[in-house]
Amino acid sequence: MKRLLDLKLKCAAVVVAALAFSQVAEAEALPADFAVDSVITLGELSVTAIKYGEGFNNKAITSTSIGKNEVERYRIYSFKDVSAMVPNFFIPDYGSRMTSSIYVRGQGTRIDQPVVGMNIDNVPLLTKENYDLDLLDIERVEVLRGPQSTMFGRNTMAGVINVSTLSPFNYQGLRAVLSYSSGNTYKAGLSVYRLFNEKLGMSLAGQYTSTDGFFDNGYNGRDLDWERQGDGRMKLQWRNLEGLRIDNVLSFSISRQGGYPYESASTGEINYNDTCFYRRANISDGLTVELSRDRYTMTSITSYQYLDDNMTLDQDFLPISYFNLTQKRREHALTHDLMFKSPEGSDRPYSWLAGFFGFYKRTLMDAPVTFKDDGIKGLIEDNCNRYNPVFDIAWDTRRFVLNSDFKTHNFGLALYHQSTYKLNRWTFAAALRLDFEYNGLDYRSWCNTGYSAYVKHTSIEMFHKDVDIDDTGSETKTFLQLLPKVSATYNFDTPQPISVFASVAKGYKAGGFNTQMFSDVLQQRLMSFLGVGAEYNVEDIISYKPETNWTVEAGVHAECFGGRIRTDLSAFYIHTTNQQLTMFPDGTTTGRMMTNAGKSRSYGVEATIKASPIDRLSVSASYGFTDARFIEFDNGQENYSGNFIPYAPKNTIFAAVNYVLPVNRSWLGSIALDAHVRGVGEIYWNETNDEKQPFYCLPGASVTFSGSHYSLELWGENLSDTDYRTFYFVSIGNAFFQRGKPLTIGATLRLNI
Repeated sequence: MKRLLDLKLKCAAVVVAALAFSQVAEAEALPADFAVDSVITLGELSVTAIKYGEGFNNKAITSTSIGKNEVERYRIYSFKDVSAMVPNFFIPDYGSRMTSSIYVRGQGTRIDQPVVGMNIDNVPLLTKENYDLDLLDIERVEVLRGPQSTMFGRNTMAGVINVSTLSPFNYQGLRAVLSYSSGNTYKAGLSVYRLFNEKLGMSLAGQYTSTDGFFDNGYNGRDLDWERQGDGRMKLQWRNLEGLRIDNVLSFSISRQGGYPYESASTGEINYNDTCFYRRANISDGLTVELSRDRYTMTSITSYQYLDDNMTLDQDFLPISYFNLTQKRREHALTHDLMFKSPEGSDRPYSWLAGFFGFYKRTLMDAPVTFKDDGIKGLIEDNCNRYNPVFDIAWDTRRFVLNSDFKTHNFGLALYHQSTYKLNRWTFAAALRLDFEYNGLDYRSWCNTGYSAYVKHTSIEMFHKDVDIDDTGSETKTFLQLLPKVSATYNFDTPQPISVFASVAKGYKAGGFNTQMFSDVLQQRLMSFLGVGAEYNVEDIISYKPETNWTVEAGVHAECFGGRIRTDLSAFYIHTTNQQLTMFPDGTTTGRMMTNAGKSRSYGVEATIKASPIDRLSVSASYGFTDARFIEFDNGQENYSGNFIPYAPKNTIFAAVNYVLPVNRSWLGSIALDAHVRGVGEIYWNETNDEKQPFYCLPGASVTFSGSHYSLELWGENLSDTDYRTFYFVSIGNAFFQRGKPLTIGATLRLNI
């Protein structure tokens, strides 16, 4: 407790010091990063604006919007960079870009489908392995918290992230970014924006990122978390100035990285002998068409997504040859969202929205597990010979493969509707979604190997046995959900906008299949040849149920002093059934599986404030608190009821102050000073709650020199060089963790021509 209090006091001290020493002023009359970041310009088509209308200050929605100025100030290139900036929104940075775990209000999971949906320029990403992308020229990031399943469907039970990139209708010219920082990390990006006429605009953007990382493998002294990544985007936008708008965004990304700097908890060393890496290539294309008429607005969003990736792991993470896993995947996905709604700005008290959504996803996966000498001896031969009094066994080879191939095919269909009625200062809304999903799996698991039996403690061979296993099968699951939401908002009769709201909504996350457990099924089948294997029922362990929740939420949106202060407060209670959790099976197995806890609940509060008390000074702060626990969770061996849900932080804190000093020279217009701090914790690492990461703070600061066509930012993160953990797990009886990034300093040059 004392350590937690000391850390919180340090966080507070950083914020107070930043406020005390901010003594500068901005060259422009508008408050820096305040009003400008709240503007939604006509060049954009945002899926959240399409479904909810522009602005959230008078709606029953808890949201955070991060504008272009903040995006550049805090060097936001991917969704991980907004972690803890948004209350109760946490994204741990561990493993590789394949790992895109998101935790919101006590909800989240490490593998398979997320609890938060993500849209990039209106393209809904169906696979979380596509989430962790670097994007150039982000114009706005919106994070909607709470169930969004009624409007956005599956896997949005905790919220939606919407990212919009810069439009050629909002900027014309050339932009460039060059950055260098600790870990021999550099980034170079170039983008061009052009309007051919008042109707047609186009942009091209590309960037390259390289880093050597911060962690080395003690086994061979090589960099572990190195990465090389390239990204590109082409955006084409057309307006006929009579209500028709068409946007098409084509993007690609290629990433090669090491990753997985997992440190042994017993030795304090990162030390393993086999190579780990993650490789990914993806392409997406999204077409948005909006047609506005006097009586309705029609919007069509169609996308295609392709993913080709390869994860290879030394799965024991030890300097011995146990086993490694390779998971190769190729995935094609199609989505279509068709919406009709009443026109914006109408004086009529009733408004409506209705839509249809459909998707199809097909995945081919190859996931072999290769057993090596130490794994064969320690996991198979020793186990058998220890309990067999008659003979010893010896495997034919010191290396064999457990092969697994999968083909999954998913499709879903949904109808949704929302009606909104305004009665004096009240606004009432009711929405309903009918969501159907089909999930099919075709699998084949096979192994060809063999062993010899010898008289106990001798070299006299008794017999030889071939082990030939070839299992094939198919599994299907269908899910049907009704997802309602009702809300009420009251707008006070005050000079500045003040509103209170309350809502009740059902959230939903689809069920699926535990493909990573097939290697364990095959391993136990192999062990059964020796009389020591456990019997796994494939139907019982490979599937898991959908997760559903009900959320009750109430809050306040308020502005005062001419919009110089904006505040959002909210409180929530969530009851979850069949919460999906990632578990490592007991013993010396190789896989991990998704399971369903019985029931859980979480409650908490969130607060955000943005203020500009005087011109050229902006201050922002956010705080989120969540108490998330199991109500019913008994796995047959232990009862975890009452324990905290693992991986979800209890507290998130973000505070920042920015002051801009006008210089007004021909070569230098202003100098901006920024100080900020992120705080997260405590985080429990397992269901037993006997391992945890205490609360920690990461202070940062920057100074930016800006001219008419450039800015140079000198910055630092984790200035206290805080030692903290981002991940902890146990595999084959050994505990491992990953440390967070240490003190990092860098410089970023931006050009606007």
